[in-house]
Amino acid sequence: MQIERAVMSHHKRRLGRLGQLAALETRVPGWASKGARPQAGNQFEVLIDGSEALPAIADAIAEARSTVWLAGWFFSPEFRLSEESDQTLQTLLAEVAKRVDVCVLAWAGAPLPLFHPDRREVRTAMDKLARFSRVRVALDARERPLHCHHEKIIVIDSELAFVGGIDLTSYGGDRLDSPHHAPRGSIGWHDAAARVRGPAVADVARHFALRWEEVTDERLPLPARPRACGNTELQIVRTVPERIYRRLPRGEFSIVESYLRALHSAKRLIYIENQFLWSPEIVSALAEKLRSPPDKRFRLLTLLPAKPNNGNDDTRGQLGVLAQADGKAGRFLATTLYQRGAGARPVYVHAKIAVVDDHWLTLGSANLNEHSLFNDTELNVVTHDADVARATRLKLWSEHLDRPTTELSGDPTEIIDNLWRPLADEQLRRRDAAQPLSHTLVRLPHVSRRLEGLSGPLNGLLVDG
Repeated sequence: MQIERAVMSHHKRRLGRLGQLAALETRVPGWASKGARPQAGNQFEVLIDGSEALPAIADAIAEARSTVWLAGWFFSPEFRLSEESDQTLQTLLAEVAKRVDVCVLAWAGAPLPLFHPDRREVRTAMDKLARFSRVRVALDARERPLHCHHEKIIVIDSELAFVGGIDLTSYGGDRLDSPHHAPRGSIGWHDAAARVRGPAVADVARHFALRWEEVTDERLPLPARPRACGNTELQIVRTVPERIYRRLPRGEFSIVESYLRALHSAKRLIYIENQFLWSPEIVSALAEKLRSPPDKRFRLLTLLPAKPNNGNDDTRGQLGVLAQADGKAGRFLATTLYQRGAGARPVYVHAKIAVVDDHWLTLGSANLNEHSLFNDTELNVVTHDADVARATRLKLWSEHLDRPTTELSGDPTEIIDNLWRPLADEQLRRRDAAQPLSHTLVRLPHVSRRLEGLSGPLNGLLVDG
């Protein structure tokens, strides 16, 4: 606990110096106070898994009329966005660039080859991506030490945006997976992206343009804010560390503020899908809810990877913290995904989604660790639209429970207690007994409060300047 307190105190001092302490101390519900203002009049759709999201992205890029802007952690030139086509990201962008301006902004890679992708790997990939075409590429090396540019955004014609967790790469795993997560000879991949039209697209475009100008000194043309075309109010929230960009010298930390506002105000349900869960600020807020539940039917449900590509002990240790806070009251359940069948491999949970009380939803690139909330560049979209939040939760639960949404429309507490928990427990018993899995959903065991529980906060303290 002392390390967690040291990390949180450090972040309070840091954000206090920047005049952004409200991001950590505000406990009332509402929109984040910094950054982009909430924008009404948007169309908003959540696309689940690569088989739904990636073809939609490819089609939108192919239909561009004036501009295609992409920002990401890493891009693979040979990456395919559809099972039905042999077209690669390289050939798609090269063809579109014959008639529209295509700008690709990538993280420059790790300065040291001890970490990957490193600078050389990124340069090689991006040179190939732009070779023999009019695609314009920029590499952003303005990261904090030991951190990166992690957001995944696409803006087309300044009218349509995709915001989410899906990287256009096969690096580390093939993103082109389906909701069934059938065995496919490699690790499965669960992810999501949001498709946005309307006024909020301008805020995504302005963020891209800011970064592009900082890297290239070129000012991209920004048209007027798109007209209202839907009924959903959205806010674009970011993590941008201080002293990275000249035009944002104090940075922005509206993602952590948005999360903490929602978590502190939760009454009945917190549902989280994330690659990591070891931010002490987030875990502290969740543990507080478990120790003093606002309602006897309150539930905290998480979907996390069985084996994160790093930070495994960090997350497992923090799950032990949450289990201890729950005190065997049955309010907390941690789960993961596996492919079905004998010898099935894990499904890597890479999505970054949270739903609170079916009234608040966020989706984007930010993990629930100190990297994403304080040190990497990230971008999420947030809505308080109850219909959208509930519909998204039901769509996700339908996939994970393998049931139609009509069977899941009742009380979330009863669904968790009577469907999620028994199914996840049964599949864990099968896995432990080396029996074929009959379902993708498996309970995720946690560790007790030991050294592993300190790994995440210690990691955050050591790498957070």
